[in-house]
Amino acid sequence: MEGKWLLCMLLVLGTALVQAHDGHDDDVIDIEDDLDDVIEEVEDSKSKPDASSPPSPKVTYKAPVPTGEVYFADSFDRGTLSGWILSRAKKDDTDDEIAKYDGKWEVDEMKESKLPGDKGLVLMSRAKHHAISTKLNKPFIFDTKPLIVQYEVNFQNGIECGGAYVKLLSKTPELNLDQFHDKTPYTIMFGPDKCGEDYKLHFIFRHKNPKTGVYEEKHAKRPDADLKTYFTDKKTHLYTLILNPDNSFEILVDQSVVNSGNLLHDMTPPVNPSREIEDPEDRKPEDWDERPKIPDPDAVKPDDWDEDAPAKIPDEEATKPEGWLDDEPEYVPDPDAERPEDWDEDMDGEWEAPQIANPKCESAPGCGVWQRPMIDNPNYKGRWKPPMIDNPNYQKRSRKVMLKKMVTLSVKRRTTGSLKQRRMKF
Repeated sequence: MEGKWLLCMLLVLGTALVQAHDGHDDDVIDIEDDLDDVIEEVEDSKSKPDASSPPSPKVTYKAPVPTGEVYFADSFDRGTLSGWILSRAKKDDTDDEIAKYDGKWEVDEMKESKLPGDKGLVLMSRAKHHAISTKLNKPFIFDTKPLIVQYEVNFQNGIECGGAYVKLLSKTPELNLDQFHDKTPYTIMFGPDKCGEDYKLHFIFRHKNPKTGVYEEKHAKRPDADLKTYFTDKKTHLYTLILNPDNSFEILVDQSVVNSGNLLHDMTPPVNPSREIEDPEDRKPEDWDERPKIPDPDAVKPDDWDEDAPAKIPDEEATKPEGWLDDEPEYVPDPDAERPEDWDEDMDGEWEAPQIANPKCESAPGCGVWQRPMIDNPNYKGRWKPPMIDNPNYQKRSRKVMLKKMVTLSVKRRTTGSLKQRRMKF
């Protein structure tokens, strides 16, 4: 099957690029290395100026030039949202006041940018739904070339609960980007997401079950790496997803692999069903006994078993502490309390001063009637029950008959695309 993708973003901040490669190791643009080189030039120009030398030329940011077959690229250097479509949709099953996708977007430099002119797509509002999208230059066919999705994210103000992920939208006749919302059909979802102390790096794809015709979400396992730093250090991080025609995938952060696997076997639920499945028509026999142990029917309660004995009894060896004030109550009326002026005895009843701790008890071991402390009853046995014995009729838990079934599927789908975020690369 062919696969075409439309890339759409839900949260982003900078340069975006969609590419297909014969060999991604040779053709992938190394944005971070390019930026490092430029930053080094800026730092060098600031260090130890020579009074006899002419002033260093001003260094400004220049967007990387994509090479190879590019499906989408946007550095946002124009400073506008030209070509991007803001969603005007509403979320279903949500109060009207918060259902709208009315979050504001702008193209701007980072607050602490070291590269003048380095701009990105910035979220300008808090606690709002945000959605923005744009079409690829042409549909992507996932056939003989890998798909590389890459972009940068910087949580420059931190993040409490939200995502900075992109979606490759499925190609459908009814696709309308200004109505893009959370239920819009997608093929791939990728990127960071966080709520509370739950830090995630999503990779999800939707796959059509060839038997039922129902689309199912397939989730990659959680990365082994600790993701918290990427959300809290307020630095720019590069997120990369690589999908290969042999169904392998890699997920990288700052060019280091944090997750990898196979699209057929390492997703939940797996694309390839189990070789055997439980027989849905099988039923447990009526005489099936799943109890491994049963009460001993021959056991008899001992004659000296006292079911009425209490679990706790007074400690007969305890003695009342010296100085215990038997005639003093623990609490006494507050002598300084006064009846409120608006107190109406007909309506409120007779006024009584509130109770306070008896000050005489503060220097004594206790006040009031002394009682022996309770201890465990050594003769307590509780309600008698017959001991458990092996069930002679025990059968292991009913196991349904397994039907042989082997299905091999390949992950290829027709889709178009739309996208968003800060420096990206696909």
